[in-house]
Amino acid sequence: MRIGVVSDIHSNLPALRAVLEDMQSVDAVWCLGDFVGYGPWPNECITLLRDIQAAGIAGNHDVAAIGKISTVDFNRDAAIATVWTTGQLTPESTSYLGSLLPRTEIEGVTLAHGTPREPVWEYLLTDETARANFGQFSTQLCLVGHTHIPSVFVLKEDDTVGLGHMPGGTSYEIGKLRTIANPGSVGQPRDQDPRAAYLVYDSERGTLEWKRVAYDIESTQAEMRKAGLPQFFIDRLERGV
Repeated sequence: MRIGVVSDIHSNLPALRAVLEDMQSVDAVWCLGDFVGYGPWPNECITLLRDIQAAGIAGNHDVAAIGKISTVDFNRDAAIATVWTTGQLTPESTSYLGSLLPRTEIEGVTLAHGTPREPVWEYLLTDETARANFGQFSTQLCLVGHTHIPSVFVLKEDDTVGLGHMPGGTSYEIGKLRTIANPGSVGQPRDQDPRAAYLVYDSERGTLEWKRVAYDIESTQAEMRKAGLPQFFIDRLERGV
């Protein structure tokens, strides 16, 4: 199977559409959470992914938007965006987000928004954190989001962890090593590349391919301004930080 893996859409509809178009023929789409937050099209992004029958899990912004967790640990701008999102969600969108778990297993692959150990909040950014999390799941491959940085962490035979950031156009053959991979963010990349990020997992070949695709950033920024969303999130889109 060829599976398109997306994460951290953050209500950015032009970015999501560009990614799905770029994927072309895949057998399934998996979303690693944060359908909503920051951006101006929460319901439209949820609907589009549901229409293509994407499998999904919940991210911290998803559960905050429906009141399952507090925004007390969010920064001020993120909290403002969350309150705005909550006011926009339809009953159908709220119900859908409420049905999602922050961690699950599909086709022998573990999916977690943050980490297997703490799927809602923990950021997997270092070899040390990755090593601690390999003991928290039993599958060979785990896919995570949350950091907005495309990356891969591999548990080597000597019990050390290797690799890291994976720019667009790079690939990795899983082989026999246990692996944690992050597709990066569709709607708000933070690796100094503003293009939307996603991952293609080929389960038959055992490969991971990181992809980047340009989209109309200005249209997203214009709609965010119209909605009165925080300027900080508007500005960072064009810088990819």
